Amino acid sequence: MRAHLARVDAVIVQAVIAGALSFAHLHDLAEAAGQGGWKAWAYPISVDLLLVAAWRRVRAHQRAGQPAGGARLWFLVALAASLGANVATAGLLDLDDVPASLRVVVAGWPAVAFFGGTLLAHEPRASEATPVSVSPERDAETPPAPPVDESSREALPAPPDDTPDPIPAPAPAPRAVALPPALVDRVQALAEEHRATTGQPADPDAVRARLGLPASMTASVAAHL
Repeated sequence: MRAHLARVDAVIVQAVIAGALSFAHLHDLAEAAGQGGWKAWAYPISVDLLLVAAWRRVRAHQRAGQPAGGARLWFLVALAASLGANVATAGLLDLDDVPASLRVVVAGWPAVAFFGGTLLAHEPRASEATPVSVSPERDAETPPAPPVDESSREALPAPPDDTPDPIPAPAPAPRAVALPPALVDRVQALAEEHRATTGQPADPDAVRARLGLPASMTASVAAHL
């Protein structure tokens, strides 16, 4: 138990030291960018609060199995602001002559932090689905189904079968069989004779009957009319 407390205390001490250093760096950078007085102290509070709030919202969405894209975006924005201030005060930037672009970024940070905090505050909270419970009063109103006697069920007549009879498939049309050339000439001659006599095309079945061919040859005769 004491070892666990020692580990926890070490983590807390490390977090306090790191937070104090980051807080001081943000304060020094804001003051160098022209934000004096209480405003220089408000900048590190704004950055650190946005960082913590966004991270807590990311963890809540992850535990609920929901996407956390918006909260993760604002966590990265706050982390970039904190890390940028720490790096800028490491001697890479002359705090006595801060560039105008950095002054613009520092001056515009309150609006960005306010916008991000507002979105995080109005973001729907992660909630776990609760099972739907049925009230006991409703269960009491529904009477149980009566038991079914298996012997009486077997004695009941089978219900009539209303399934319509299947429609038989149509018989395939007879395929045309090739006729000998002499028979073809005879078919065409009879067709011309019928057309010259009556003025109408010849009936394939009548031509087939005159030639003495079976009924299955009607399609073959019709193919040459």
